[in-house]
Amino acid sequence: MPRTKEFDPDTALQSALELFWQRGYESTSMADLVEHLGVARASIYATFGGKRELYLKALDRYREIVDPGLVTAMSQPGPALPAVRALVERFAAEAAGTSGSRGCFITNTAVELAPHDPDAARRVQASWQLLETALTSALIRAGAQGELAEPFDAAATARMLVVFLQGVRVAGKAAGSDTLVRDATRQALALLR
Repeated sequence: MPRTKEFDPDTALQSALELFWQRGYESTSMADLVEHLGVARASIYATFGGKRELYLKALDRYREIVDPGLVTAMSQPGPALPAVRALVERFAAEAAGTSGSRGCFITNTAVELAPHDPDAARRVQASWQLLETALTSALIRAGAQGELAEPFDAAATARMLVVFLQGVRVAGKAAGSDTLVRDATRQALALLR
C-alpha cells in the first residue's frame, strides 16, 4: 500500500517560492528547503524533483500569480496611457523600496540563472514577452484614442519600457539608488505624453 503524502504539495511549493525569492537559487541549499518546508528530502525529490526543478516550478507559480495582474492592469477600458504611467510609477516605487529586499523574482532569475540555464531563461523571456505585449496593446489603444502624439511606435516603446522596468528593478537592489531610480523614472514618464 503506497504511503500518503504527509504534506500539502501546493503549500510546500508556495513556501519554496518564498524561500527562493528571498535567498535566490545558489544561496538556498537542499537542507534549507527541508527545514523551511518542513518536508523530508526524499519527499521533496519524489514530489518536485531536485532543487532546480523545484525552483522552476516556484518560478512558474510566481508567474501564475503576477503576470495576469499586469495584463489586467494594461487592458482596462477607458484611457490607456494612465495605466501605462501607473505601471511605470509602481515599478519605480517598488524598486525604490527594495534596497536589501527580495525585489522581483523574475528579475532576480534573469540576473542569477538565465545567463546559464536555458529553462530559466525561457521563463524569464515568456514573462517579459507577456509584459511587452500588454504594454504594446495599451500603447496602441492610447494612440488610437488620441492620448499620444503622432508618430508613435508602440512596439518599440513597449520594448524600451520592458528594459527600463527591469533595469529599475536591478538598480533598486543597490543601496542609495533612490535618486537614480527617481530621475530615470521621470525621464521615462516624460516620453509617455
